[in-house]
Amino acid sequence: MIPGEAVLDAFVNANILVCVAYCCWFCMQKAMQKAGLSQFHGTQLKLLNGVFLVVLFAPFLALGFRTLQTNGVASQLNLNLSDMVVSYYLNGGFEMKASDLEGLIHARDTFILNVMTGTGVAAKAVIGVFVAGLAIGTLRLIFSVFCLYRIVANSYGWRKFGRVRIMLSDRTLVPFSTRGLWNYYVVLPSHMLGQSHELKVSLAHELQHVRQGDLEWEIILEALKPIFFLNPFFHAWKRQVEELREFNCDSKVLSKGIIDVRTYCDTLLSICQGTLRRDRAFVIAVPKVTLVTADRSSNWNNRPSMLESRVLSALESRPVRFQRLLFLTLLLPLVTALSITAVAVQRPGDWSQDRLMLSTVVNLERLDEINRLSTFGRIRN
Repeated sequence: MIPGEAVLDAFVNANILVCVAYCCWFCMQKAMQKAGLSQFHGTQLKLLNGVFLVVLFAPFLALGFRTLQTNGVASQLNLNLSDMVVSYYLNGGFEMKASDLEGLIHARDTFILNVMTGTGVAAKAVIGVFVAGLAIGTLRLIFSVFCLYRIVANSYGWRKFGRVRIMLSDRTLVPFSTRGLWNYYVVLPSHMLGQSHELKVSLAHELQHVRQGDLEWEIILEALKPIFFLNPFFHAWKRQVEELREFNCDSKVLSKGIIDVRTYCDTLLSICQGTLRRDRAFVIAVPKVTLVTADRSSNWNNRPSMLESRVLSALESRPVRFQRLLFLTLLLPLVTALSITAVAVQRPGDWSQDRLMLSTVVNLERLDEINRLSTFGRIRN
């Protein structure tokens, strides 16, 4: 397999795994809600991040499995999806023309070959859309990072401890946190110096984001966004991460007992009013994690707004126990399912006995069709 073809094949596998991983996690989340575990936001967030790591390391999992097969350790174990479908078909599992099944099995190879060679209108359209989306997404990301850099650079240093820098800004009405190559930055609106309650809540919230590693995940997802812009499951994944990290951060801050629930919710409501008047540069600037965000999606999909959900979650917040045990218990089946999927969606290597048998059946079908047409022609003559 040539390098370009291998990269495209890995990209197709990654998109398939993102779809499967999100569906598996979504089912797990619904099961947790039915079991009364909806308050375990930290566990849900860790599960979401955990399965994403499996997607990122899927090529290494597939390579490791192939190495085991090459060394004879798992030579009798065939987990390839197309081979399993062919075997099921040959054993009478379903009825279908052998040529149609072969075309379906080879559809992915045909698509990759057409894209690599630019053959056909569909392949050219796919190439054009992807290149345009990647270019626009990359330029948007570069511009966003520049806007964020300008906001942080124009802020004033107020406090610093370790690698954390607390800055004051006249350009933003919403507290947020971000990071550079080494230091973390918590940027607060300058007017908060005269509002002790809002200052206390904002600092506690943003520093909790730093401790949880939310900034690193935000950077990773924003960097991958131009690549997976055509995958709706990736965008749904990112929205879930954004929601769960806020729920988890709220519960962690309130669980310390330093800030009461009423003060916390009042601060969220007060600052959210300012988000509607924020400047365009702040909206574009990413990657960052803000205290609150303006959520307009609920106006058309009849969902509760993010702010409403956070306030209700904070009011209903209660201590949760055994989160680590629950996380490990739920992570194991998810990782197992995704690891098997990562191996199953790989393109088959050598021709297996079942694939050779399918090819033989296809050739027999074609010979039978040729003989039938020849017989029909002789009868007419």
